[in-house]
Amino acid sequence: MNGHGGSWLTAILPFLIIAVVFAFRFRSMGKTRPLRTTTLWVMPAILVLLMGSTLFALPPPLLGWVLVLFGLAAGAVLGWHRGKLIHIERDAKTGGLTQRASPLAMLLLLAIVVLKLGAKEIFGDSAAAHPGSGALLMTDALVGFAMGLLSATRLELYLRARRIMSARING
Repeated sequence: MNGHGGSWLTAILPFLIIAVVFAFRFRSMGKTRPLRTTTLWVMPAILVLLMGSTLFALPPPLLGWVLVLFGLAAGAVLGWHRGKLIHIERDAKTGGLTQRASPLAMLLLLAIVVLKLGAKEIFGDSAAAHPGSGALLMTDALVGFAMGLLSATRLELYLRARRIMSARING
């Protein structure tokens, strides 16, 4: 079943972990939920681990690293704007902050991670044997894009939440 020397469990384990993480996230997608500024760093940290493990497993050539950085920058720009579009409001009763999440953004992140982890199975042995292949170069850029998108979105949410809470205290 697995032609690159490992067991089938080793090949499927990253996909199972990702499925579990994203399943929990999708359960709460359509609802207004509390915005906890103290945990905004968790998802970017998980993505850093995923990004690091995928880039370690299939290290890109120099062009791939350039594309990772380009994707990171493009994702950060779009993530910042996405963060500005997420509606944050203060609950008048509790004084806490709430937000509404975007299922489309989570689907995009899931697709990028699965594509990068499954590049060998999707594109065949030539993709893993040739780190400069178009398939892996594309996923290198997308991995950087996902990291930039999510990190900048979370940073924008944190900064806006802090301003809203500060305005409440001062005003």
